[in-house]
Amino acid sequence: MSELLLRVRKLRVEFDRRAVVRDVDFDLFAGETLGLVGESGSGKSTLARAILRLIRAAGGSVQWRGEELLSCRPARMRALRRDLQIVFQNPAGSLNPRMTVAEAIAEPLKTFAPLEDAAARRSKIDAMLERVGLTADMGGRYPHEFSGGQCQRVGVARAMILNPKLLVCDEPVSSLDVSIQGQIVNLLSDLQSEFGTAMLFISHNLAVVRYLSRRIMVIYLGRCIEIAPRDEFFERPLHPYGRALLASPSGAPAAPAGQTPIVTGCAYRDRCAYALALCETVDPPLSEVIPGRFAACHRAREFCEAGQVA
Repeated sequence: MSELLLRVRKLRVEFDRRAVVRDVDFDLFAGETLGLVGESGSGKSTLARAILRLIRAAGGSVQWRGEELLSCRPARMRALRRDLQIVFQNPAGSLNPRMTVAEAIAEPLKTFAPLEDAAARRSKIDAMLERVGLTADMGGRYPHEFSGGQCQRVGVARAMILNPKLLVCDEPVSSLDVSIQGQIVNLLSDLQSEFGTAMLFISHNLAVVRYLSRRIMVIYLGRCIEIAPRDEFFERPLHPYGRALLASPSGAPAAPAGQTPIVTGCAYRDRCAYALALCETVDPPLSEVIPGRFAACHRAREFCEAGQVA
């Protein structure tokens, strides 16, 4: 069993007193990739930012290697960020236009290794630029001189320069041309193999998630509703929403207009062909249906025993 790095329990995020992430539970182990999928607006990015304390959580627990992140002091959180890095969706927007590429990549080194001499720092930057498919002489250029794919390579270099134990990738290829997406995905896969970094990979592109991930977590209206090993999920999801995801050409079926989370019962009940009367009043908890497979559905065990796709 790999080392347990991240344990999230009952995590809740609220905006204007409305829960946008609620009661999320999951674990993440060293060296693995957990793919996080769900339609636009389901709370995927909000969940990731709450875990990293980029936004405030309203409740719950986020433990990093046994240490509670949500209540640790700011100075301690800053120190822990060495191991907790993120690659954002908008490559150019995540870079300071007034900084050269080398300066952007150097920022983490200056923060966490301030006594390192300039020559050693520049050597690391040059090596990382080469590692992500750029060249050392590009370090003196500014973000506007790069394509979107090149900017994302810079973002990956900046995140990986400290060799973090966890890399959160928030839709890192969705804004890129299809021809470039595969290159960035392969780069992330290679870096993970090389450095042993765990990844939380957020995407609506199921093909990309399937390629990179070892396990899949499905989120719907801010709630985790299924966790499964990759191949088992793609072969037979245990939650009806998982089937809808796989059946949708985009991997993200559109929610009904004006839909908001409901107070009681299953949030997916009005879209579900398998809903029971129980679904109207009781929100099913996320439970382990069979070893390693979790689903928040009253009929998940029935679907599993029947050997049918939910």
